Amino acid sequence: MLNPRALAYLNEVIRRGSLRRAAAHLNIDPSAISRQLKQLEEELGVRVCERYGGGMRTTEAGRLLVQHFHAQRSAEEAVLSQLVALQGVARGEVRIAVGEGFIADLIAAPMNAFMNAFPGIEVEIRMAGVNEAMSLLKDSEVDLALLYAPPVDPSLHCHVETRQPLDVIVPPDHPLLALTRPLMLRDLADWPLALMDNPFGMRQMVNMVAHQERVHLKARLHTNSVAVLKNFVRSGIGVTFMPELTVVDEIERGEIHHLPLSYPIMSEARARS
Repeated sequence: MLNPRALAYLNEVIRRGSLRRAAAHLNIDPSAISRQLKQLEEELGVRVCERYGGGMRTTEAGRLLVQHFHAQRSAEEAVLSQLVALQGVARGEVRIAVGEGFIADLIAAPMNAFMNAFPGIEVEIRMAGVNEAMSLLKDSEVDLALLYAPPVDPSLHCHVETRQPLDVIVPPDHPLLALTRPLMLRDLADWPLALMDNPFGMRQMVNMVAHQERVHLKARLHTNSVAVLKNFVRSGIGVTFMPELTVVDEIERGEIHHLPLSYPIMSEARARS
């Protein structure tokens, strides 16, 4: 029988990219992980991971073992859930990965309704960009992810999707508000621009359109924070890209205005869970 502790350690080493980072995350001595992996390799007669540069990467055998680890854990969680259901008691944990832009909308109503309906269920929410959230789902680190404009992945199933166009948001009285047509990327060339970092769905969509249109977007500000982008616009410094759902409160207060873009990929953008 495969050693479950060794498999858990292998999973962390591969996920964190190094033995040292895995040990720090698990709060144990690196030598303990090293011993478990060495024993696993001796028992199976194969290498499960190998050093490269300053980190570790999995072998083909290691990938099979990590897949087995996730499948085993998912199966165990499913059995425990069924046992709880047989007892007629709703308890357990739901783990959700979510982008910062979804937080206010999630907490405002759906989370409140869910917690009132299922008082025995604990909820864990992890902030993540679209790439990280998809990895967390594949690794069974979360049960559900709320994603904006994720790439198609046949290994993941979408339960709900809503149309959430990616717009340009600008301060009140901005000259771009005078335009009577949907914006083009070239319309932004004269204004200070802020962009989300590359791992986020909003930025990936902007990059795709900019590449297709052969437009170079020079950003004055790069960030991984939706709050920073909002403040950048609200303070009148410049403009950025954001779906309306992320700034609905600011729009209602008149602090920010949103303008549609002329590109179908942006106007038809979807939020998925």
